[in-house]
Amino acid sequence: MERKIKMIWDFRGPDSKGIAEHHKIHLKQYAEVKKLSFYEVGFEAINESYHLAFITVEEKDMKLLRDALRPHRGELA
Repeated sequence: MERKIKMIWDFRGPDSKGIAEHHKIHLKQYAEVKKLSFYEVGFEAINESYHLAFITVEEKDMKLLRDALRPHRGELA
């Protein structure tokens, strides 16, 4: 079974919620256009001025996404 990688983009500041929500839309669109297998696309609120957007993909698709979209960080899901 292929490992899952959660690729994360961090957004800080007063507009971080809206930016993270919008970034989530583009992550989903990118995955659909490239026909990537993805498990989840979403955003999370860490606090009032820190939000993140993420996509969870199979390890085999991680390099394509990393090189094309340059996430801030990643972790095993």
